[in-house]
Amino acid sequence: MREVFQRLEDGEILNIEVDMDVVEYKDDMPWLLSAFIKHNFSAENTQKYEEFLETKESLIIALAYDEMARYVGSRVVDGWSELYFYAASSKELNSMVSAILSPTNYVYESNVVRDTKWDFYFSQLSPTELEYHHIVSAKIINQLQEEGDDLKTPREVEHYISFETPTQKNRFVNNLNIDGFTYKDEIDSEDFTHGVAFVKKHPITYEDVKKVVEELYVEIQKERGFYEGWSTTLIEEKHS
Repeated sequence: MREVFQRLEDGEILNIEVDMDVVEYKDDMPWLLSAFIKHNFSAENTQKYEEFLETKESLIIALAYDEMARYVGSRVVDGWSELYFYAASSKELNSMVSAILSPTNYVYESNVVRDTKWDFYFSQLSPTELEYHHIVSAKIINQLQEEGDDLKTPREVEHYISFETPTQKNRFVNNLNIDGFTYKDEIDSEDFTHGVAFVKKHPITYEDVKKVVEELYVEIQKERGFYEGWSTTLIEEKHS
């Protein structure tokens, strides 16, 4: 499944797309193919953007034929779309890229290197634990928005945290000092043990949730805990 998220790197926002289900092929595909395509579209020019997406998918499909190479993700950096693939063999990869992109008007370049441990995938494409939670948050927020929720209206939001030991949990509960957070109860389920729920009243726009989660995440790391996500109710349900 492809996921999209943003990452701040050297003061620049990178838009990253990553396939989260490709890791199972890691041991069989040691070659990393990079295909860089220069943009010729803007956010306002939807036609050229759609044309680029068609070219991108054509390249992905062509390389996937007969399992030649598997698309693992892309980054948008400084006017270039960087597409990445892993393959079992380095043969004909650059030739295939040229066959698809040469007939187009795009400026492009490609390169193949050996990356047996998929270091590039894990360091540059795969989301960190915190970035993954932002991906999940975006999905929840989109679902609430589709239900007609007013995301800007503050409401109680439950945030869930788990720990490996009761000592870590108790220390976190006793020492958490973030404005607005109140302890609700303990949680012990099949999904995680030594868990707790904290509540804070805040809007659920993506920016608000991102800020709250990042603030809480810093404190969780001090006790080597795990942020497990959040939940809330539709604002209409709260006032009904």
